[in-house]
Amino acid sequence: MVSDVAVLEAALGYEFRDREPLIRALTHKSWAYEQSPGGPPCDNEQLEFLGDSVLGFVVGDILLRRFPTYREGQLTKLRAQLVSEIHLHEAALELRLGDYLRLGRGEDMSGGRAKKALLADALEAVIAAAYMDGGIPAARGIIERHVVGSVEELDVAIPGVNDFKSALQHLAQSRRLPQPRYVIVSSNGPEHAKTFLVEARIGPELVGRAEGPTKKAASQRAAGALLEQMERGAC
Repeated sequence: MVSDVAVLEAALGYEFRDREPLIRALTHKSWAYEQSPGGPPCDNEQLEFLGDSVLGFVVGDILLRRFPTYREGQLTKLRAQLVSEIHLHEAALELRLGDYLRLGRGEDMSGGRAKKALLADALEAVIAAAYMDGGIPAARGIIERHVVGSVEELDVAIPGVNDFKSALQHLAQSRRLPQPRYVIVSSNGPEHAKTFLVEARIGPELVGRAEGPTKKAASQRAAGALLEQMERGAC
């Protein structure tokens, strides 16, 4: 692997008692085949299968507790977005999960460390490894921190639930203004706990600033700040 798994453990916020499941979770079938063609399964596909189930259960439980007034259809849409390949890929990128994967030479040379499906599958496998090592509490901690995020981030990250970026775009269009732009002003803190400061801009004068634990969350909050400013008539 390119990087020490101890760094990954720090980023995940969970220290494994037995690292063997974690190592397997980071092992792609291309690497396993190169090491032992035709041998017994020693890659992460079985863990991916388990992680998919653990992820769906835990996300459903978190959403039900956080949004007790939501109907089944709303909860289903939220869960579908959070467990989607696109969202898991983004979470895996923020963890720099690709740096820790064991890939076969061909897969590595073809850009496997950044592939959407490969990284999403690996994150599910890591969740399964945590479950095997520490049960539901261990898996839940990783899912809450890296898949679901804070209540505030979740509220602003789901389309139709305080989606400030879409609302700002629509307001700009209705007023025949330039489309919003988002600029990362700064990032602070250690790699596993960064805080991002983002500006939302419309033209040279309209600016909203906000911080967040991810670029996405900070962008949404900055959009919300600018939206509030514009709705107060500041433009």
